[in-house]
This record gives sequence, C-alpha cells and structure tokens, in this order.
Amino acid sequence: MNRSTETIPREGLITVFAYGGRKAHLPLKAPDLIARVISLGPKRPKSQATLLPSAAVRMMARRTKTPYALLMMHHGDVEWGPLALERFVEVARETGSAMVYSDYRERGVQGVIEHPTCEYQEGSIRDDFDFGPVIFMKSAALKTAAQKLGRYQHAGFYALRLGLSRQGGIFRIGEFLSCVRKNPPEHEGEEQFAYLDRRNRRIQRELEDAATRHLKKTGALLRGGRRAVDLLEGEFAAMASVVIPVRNRARTIREAVSSALRQQTDFPYNVLVVDNHSSDGTTDILRMTADRYSRVIHIIPERTDLGIGGCWNEALQHPQCGRFAVQLDSDDLYADETALAQVVKKFLEEKCAMVVGSYRLTDLEKREIPPGVIDHREWTAENGANNALRVNGFGAPRAFFTPVIRRIRFPNVSYGEDYAVGLAISREYRVGRIFEPIYICRRWEGNTDAGHDVARENAHNSFKDKIRTIEIRARRRKNKMRQRTPHGTIDRATAPV
Repeated sequence: MNRSTETIPREGLITVFAYGGRKAHLPLKAPDLIARVISLGPKRPKSQATLLPSAAVRMMARRTKTPYALLMMHHGDVEWGPLALERFVEVARETGSAMVYSDYRERGVQGVIEHPTCEYQEGSIRDDFDFGPVIFMKSAALKTAAQKLGRYQHAGFYALRLGLSRQGGIFRIGEFLSCVRKNPPEHEGEEQFAYLDRRNRRIQRELEDAATRHLKKTGALLRGGRRAVDLLEGEFAAMASVVIPVRNRARTIREAVSSALRQQTDFPYNVLVVDNHSSDGTTDILRMTADRYSRVIHIIPERTDLGIGGCWNEALQHPQCGRFAVQLDSDDLYADETALAQVVKKFLEEKCAMVVGSYRLTDLEKREIPPGVIDHREWTAENGANNALRVNGFGAPRAFFTPVIRRIRFPNVSYGEDYAVGLAISREYRVGRIFEPIYICRRWEGNTDAGHDVARENAHNSFKDKIRTIEIRARRRKNKMRQRTPHGTIDRATAPV
C-alpha cells in the first residue's frame, strides 16, 4: 500500500456525494484528493440510505468531473482509517473495477467492533447486500450506468450497482477502511423483514423491476409459464407426510408433533420425524410418542454428518413418505387443524411442485412479535420465480411434490437448504402460494438463526449468494438451450436482450 500511494497524483481525484454537511465526511488526512463534496440532502435513517431516486444518480453522474466518485451510504459521521482514500483509488485503478467497497468498523455501546463485508459474486443481487458506508466508483462507469437506469423513486442505487456489476465488476477490499456509529433496529428482525412491510410495497415493486431488467440483460430471465406436475406419478403409502427434522429440541418437540397429529384431513397422512442423533432427551420423547401414535414414524439416520437438508433427504427416501412432503420445524406449530388440508388442496388445484404458505412470527409462548404476519405477497405467478432471486426466502411452511423433490434433493446444510430447492423448483415448475397465515414460527434463544454474529451472518448470506450464482447460471444455460428451435434458428422470444 505504501508503495502505490506514492504514485497517486495529489490533485482532486474524487467527487464525494454525502448526506448531511461537508465537514462530517471529509477525510482530514487526504483533503487534497477530494475535488468537492456535494450534498444529497439531510441525514436519513440507515434503512433509507440506499433508496436513491434515479434522478439523484443521474445528478451524481452529471456533476462528477473527476476520475472517481465516492458515495457515502451511512446516515451518520464516518471516521476514516489511515490512507483510506488512497487505498480506494489504488484498488479501483489496479483492478479496473467499476465499483469498490471495503470492510468497516462499528462504534456502539460495547466499543468498536469489526464488521467484515461479504465478497460480491454474480448471485449477490439481493437488495439488502451490505457494502458498508463507502461506495467508490469509476466516474466513466457511473456515467454509463446512469444513462441506462429506469425511472425510479427508490430503486436508483440498486439499479445503479446492478449496472456497475455488468460493466467492470464490483470488488471488495478486505480491509477496515472506515468506522461508523452502530444504530441497532428497534425490534429484532425489523431489518430482516423490512421488505415485507405493506408500507414498502411500492419500493418493492421498483426493486423487482430493477432486478428483472438485470436478469434480462444478463440472459438469466425466466419467461413464460412453469410446468404442471403429473399428480398421479408414483405410488405412495400416504397422501401427505409432515416432515420434522430435529436435533436437541426436548423443550419444543412435543408441541410440534402434537400440532401435526391434530390435523384434520379426509386423506391418510403420517408424521416423519428425523431425529439427528439428539442427546438432550429428544430421542426418548420421540420413541415414546411413536409407540403411542402409529402415525408417527421415528427415523434415526445411520449417518452422523447430516444437516437439516440431509435429514430432509432421509425423510423423502423413506418408504412411508407421502405424495406430498410438508415442512414443520421442531420448534414451530401449525396455526390450526386445517393447515395440512389447505396445503394438499393447493397442490391438487394448481398441479404445482411446491406450495408455500404464510406464517405468524411469535415468541415461544405464541405471543406475536414484529413484524407479525409474513406472507411474501411480493410473489406473483408471472414473475415470482425471477423475483425470488432478489429476496432472501420463499416463506413457510414449504411443501413439496415428492417425486420432484426426490430428483432435485436438498443440499446437506442447515441454512438456506430450503431456498436452494425452492429456486431450483421454480426454474421449471409451478409454485402455489397460500397468503393467509397457516403456520406459527416461534423465535427464541434456541433457534438455529437466533443471535448470529457478523461472521456467521456473512457466512449465511454468502452461501445464499452462491446458491443464487448457481441458479442464475443454470437459468442462463436453460435460456441458451431454448434459443434455438428444432430448425436451428434463433427464437427471439427467449433470446436475452
């Protein structure tokens, strides 16, 4: 770093765009690198910092007269690391990237903590990707991307960074170049589910449009309807199976199994509980329950290296697995006795390969917690399979047509396994939705997704980004194969634009 910074010209190379006043954002150790600071308006809440209108992006492109533009994404003051701006210039110049970002630190009530960011990859098109407080751009790339933006009131930056990813790429500097004040959300899960807030529907439609345009330009957009399934395929011992993977849930497993057994149906069903070698008494509880209720099938896998996805595969391959396999997590509940019947009815009506319901978020005592009902109404039959690449999940409960999910199979992991198969199914088959809550998702300290630190959260986000990368490439390959008709000519309806 010291070697390269000596070769950086010491005249103004950077135009800074920031919320708030000039003094809060000037790196005091390198003011000569900054040609000017242009305000984007008053300080904004962190959740709104990236929601720029297209007009603001075009203004940035128009007013940048320097080789680089720097966008301050944080709503508060930023403290700069030593030679931070020089490092941004150096990396942007040497990699040729259209956009550069870095790791950062956060100052909170417990002091300063390090906040590494995720590596950007082709599948990083989720709209909540955390780039940190500083976005560094080549002005030529900014100007080109700004010319091709749609007209957005909120999705301007999202469309911009997707455009920059198509130009010179986006590069992460794995160094802590800045520090910002940490402001925790008011409620747990507030940021995670903000995109589902009905008040944000207009924003979501814009973000969906920007993502759809990006997929179209990269050849990964799915067009047309999805395939129906042959509901008579295969022979099964039951119409449906409730599948419960479990490990060490002695506190909640009785309630979960009881919730499954209370289902009222006019078809035969069973409950497949895959006990992943529990050591806290869960196994004894399940053994006694299976002895009492013939519907409960207690499965203990031979393998000891299974994640949740691997446990699902064990249930799906079991000879007693039903025609439809319906999720119930070991600490969750069905909302009432009709949930299973509603899911099967949706399969039969729409001949889909996957059905996804809606759920109510509660604590362990079933008291509702924010944001309440999660219904994923952003899903549409026309574009849901494409928009699913932008959001972080499909919803719950998830249910599968067993012949299809047996062919696709779950990845053997304990996070994102459901998202992976959901994307793969939606690439080819119909997905049915139930928008009324039929499921209770309970949040407590024992959840697998409770209390994540930054490193674990990054690992989970990076895994889902990798799943999206795989899926985008699979969809692009599918489209390329469909571009040629049996006569060897290009089918313009499916050709990427």
